[in-house]
Amino acid sequence: MGRRTKDMPELGGIAGIIREMRYHEFSRQAIGILLIPVFAFWAAPSEPLFWVGAGVATLGILVRLWASGFVVKNKELATTGPYAMVRHPLYTGNILMLIGFCIANGYWWSWAVGAFFLFFWYPPTISYEDNKLHGIFGDPWLDWSSQTPALFPRSLTFTSSEATGWSFMKSLKQNWEPVIVVYSFFWLWWMWRELLASPAITILID
Repeated sequence: MGRRTKDMPELGGIAGIIREMRYHEFSRQAIGILLIPVFAFWAAPSEPLFWVGAGVATLGILVRLWASGFVVKNKELATTGPYAMVRHPLYTGNILMLIGFCIANGYWWSWAVGAFFLFFWYPPTISYEDNKLHGIFGDPWLDWSSQTPALFPRSLTFTSSEATGWSFMKSLKQNWEPVIVVYSFFWLWWMWRELLASPAITILID
């Protein structure tokens, strides 16, 4: 059994294998990173869909960048900035990015792949993270989580302070988030380049 499932009841056979896959953090992260170039490389973007999708994906990228500068994993309970609105803003950013790339991709299969990815990995991931943070931080986590939804904010108001404000170094050290930002925008640029090379756009330019 993996680190994340060691305290769960033993589960054998196919069901056990599937559970291990759902709780395997590296698989979720690696596949999420790989989906971006897959959606970008095998895309048929139209101009309206690309710009809508690029806008949604950019919002997700910025949400991730914002959230990553507030958190110190397993050491501090982040409750300000985006964490005043949702418990898992990094996952909110991921979902927005995935939706944006699905819109820009232009094919139905990207939605099927994206939906499978989200529903296969995110419910157990969120459950595990909540249980882990409850175990680490106890009552302060209970007080905060009872007022803060998991992924989708009830309002767009947030709080901040000098002590727990956004930090570029936190963002870089915890998640290498600036690298992810560059990586994500590169693939949006790739899709935009493919859009400009499409016959319809070429005719309009000529």
